[in-house]
Amino acid sequence: LQILWVNLVTDGLPGLALAVEPAERSTMQRPPYSTSRPVIDGAMWRDIVWVGLVMAAISLAAGAWIAGGAAEDEAYWRTVVFTVLTLAQMGNVLAVRSTRDSLFRIGLSSNTPLLLAVLLTFVLQLLVVYAPPLQAVFATRPLSLGDLALCVAFSSLLFWAIEAKKLLTAWLRTRCRVT
Repeated sequence: LQILWVNLVTDGLPGLALAVEPAERSTMQRPPYSTSRPVIDGAMWRDIVWVGLVMAAISLAAGAWIAGGAAEDEAYWRTVVFTVLTLAQMGNVLAVRSTRDSLFRIGLSSNTPLLLAVLLTFVLQLLVVYAPPLQAVFATRPLSLGDLALCVAFSSLLFWAIEAKKLLTAWLRTRCRVT
């Protein structure tokens, strides 16, 4: 049920909000894509696999770090991993709004529906973790405030990794143009 939650809530709400994302600033300066180019090319596949691996590593590392001492409580460990995975998806959706520009350049408020979708997803995740009726349905345990803060910190690592990759790619692009 937790996997279904991650798929429906973290992809559904933000996905709808991305439909109203303003165009990237350099869209009209780029040449059109070839009609023979696949929709998902090799570079995009690499990004998909890279993000998936980073997200999995962050989630499992958070589970080991945060719930490692509570190894006898498997539900607590699952709650940590579930929460980190859900919140990392929100970091991912914020970071991938542009393939080139940082979220700090675009601005957090330039897509209000997306910001609201991310906040709503966060609130819904808190309900799944802290509301007793939903805890029973999703087999979660309430996290301490400190552990929730660590979940937020761990999940933000994906956002920072994607933003760092964009910076590195931009730096390499300008460096190759100069030399």
